Amino acid sequence: MLRGPPLPPLRCRTLVELVASAARSPHALTFVDAREAETNLSFAELEMRAARAAAGIAALGIEPADRVALVLPTGVDFMEAFFGTILAGAVPVPLYPPVRLGRLDEFHLRTARMIEVSGARLVLTDRRIGRLLGQSVAQARPALGCRAVAELPRAGELRRQPRPGDLTLVQFSSGTTVDPKPVALTHANVLSNVAAIDSYVPPGDGQSGVSWLPLYHDMGLIGCLLLALYHPGPLALLPPEAFLGRPALWLRAISRRRATITVAPNFAFGLCLKRVRDEDLEGCDLSSLRLVLDGAEPIAPAVLRRFADRFGRFGFDARTLLPVYGLSEAALAVTFAAPGSGLRTASVGGSANEVAAVGTPVPGVEVRIVGSDPIEVDDGAVGRIEVRGPSVMAGYLEDPAATARAVKEGWLDTGDLGAVIGGELYVCGREKEIVILRGANHAPQEFEDALSGLRGVREGCAVAAGFVPEGADGEELLLLVEQAGPLEADSVRARVVERTGVRPHTVALLAPGTLPRTSSGKLRRGEALRQWRSGTLRPPHKVTALHLARAAAGSLAAFARLRFLR
Repeated sequence: MLRGPPLPPLRCRTLVELVASAARSPHALTFVDAREAETNLSFAELEMRAARAAAGIAALGIEPADRVALVLPTGVDFMEAFFGTILAGAVPVPLYPPVRLGRLDEFHLRTARMIEVSGARLVLTDRRIGRLLGQSVAQARPALGCRAVAELPRAGELRRQPRPGDLTLVQFSSGTTVDPKPVALTHANVLSNVAAIDSYVPPGDGQSGVSWLPLYHDMGLIGCLLLALYHPGPLALLPPEAFLGRPALWLRAISRRRATITVAPNFAFGLCLKRVRDEDLEGCDLSSLRLVLDGAEPIAPAVLRRFADRFGRFGFDARTLLPVYGLSEAALAVTFAAPGSGLRTASVGGSANEVAAVGTPVPGVEVRIVGSDPIEVDDGAVGRIEVRGPSVMAGYLEDPAATARAVKEGWLDTGDLGAVIGGELYVCGREKEIVILRGANHAPQEFEDALSGLRGVREGCAVAAGFVPEGADGEELLLLVEQAGPLEADSVRARVVERTGVRPHTVALLAPGTLPRTSSGKLRRGEALRQWRSGTLRPPHKVTALHLARAAAGSLAAFARLRFLR
């Protein structure tokens, strides 16, 4: 068993206290758009806007403990809606906006389900996104409908005072293997995790953050935004779509703002390798960075090494890389590598594939590796990762059966496989996604990572899965690979054989954007396999002005029908 150090005393008991405390600091949020124009929102103004929004939300009929769904991009509206909901004593449910416009049908189905499952009585959005939400809202039919943040009633200011054990946030699990589940977190859960993360931040007022992570995801919301309020310091926020379009914006913002901390999943480092040119970073200096957290998806050591080599000429220090592990059900953080230790790897469970160390438990958290018994396994042996600590969820919202399956005697079964080696955790992958070939277990990323850097393959856009071909005696390897240019299936097979010694049975080459993803951008391997088997794995619709016009018209019609039914 691994145990983190004691949790330091919490500086705030609730998120309401957190907002009030941050408002006394001189720092601000800075919103950076795709043209690198910046807009500032001081923490003091944030608190005032949130209090006004809270009064408006209450005036609509929202009571303490009611849930409010937020479908908003990164920006001031999100801040008003999120913190306004909290100051009203209600519970925000951040949901992702329709960023993949070629898959609006899928977006409506998933969004309606999440509104329904969360029990949200109100949806808050902005006027632009609201034009596309009609079908989602009409299907879910929240009691108080859908409102733009800018249209909230003007009703003064409101600051309700909750208790630490009150529900403060519902965040959906990633949904890589099953439909996303609503994770219920209390003020104490969230602040315990933020305090644990803060223990890794150097003391003093020198902290400065840059993030492009979506705020409907735990890593962006808790690990970046709430951390910036807890340890008051400037935070620059880029829209995720701006980063995906021009990854250099992230690195340029780090340099321009002399950022000391940033956070990203593994695919972001690969995207920078592929899409950032030297001329994009002319005059940039990344040497201010002290903590570069890499988590939220499996870590590919080869990609991180290439990133460090590639951007070392711009002052990037490989020792700042900090592999981390966490999940929504534990609020966010579970283990962190030691700051300054850099990347360390090992082979785990007899596989030749190298796995990155993700460190030791954060303060207040315990981690153990168990077998099927469940009894703890020996160091070096692979088993299920279980977590215990003050940030482990109160439960899945209004689903005691699912909660009981996931949490037993305080221990959360993460669904991930891992091993403890040399006192550190190594994560091998999701238990449900393991590929079993001729009796040997393989993590799918073992084969997916083998394709990194292969010409013609979209970086981070491949899915490996096991399947049983017709007439076969056992499971074989399937690879679903998105193309970035000319590519032959035999080239994919040759690379995988070279790197892993396993020959794929079937390689399917796909158009860009075909593979299904979660709201936070993770590949949904199980869903990709299901769609491939059923013949429904297809690229997104081409987004045209006519396509968007039809979507907006359908949304307006859905809103009109909803008003008529009332």
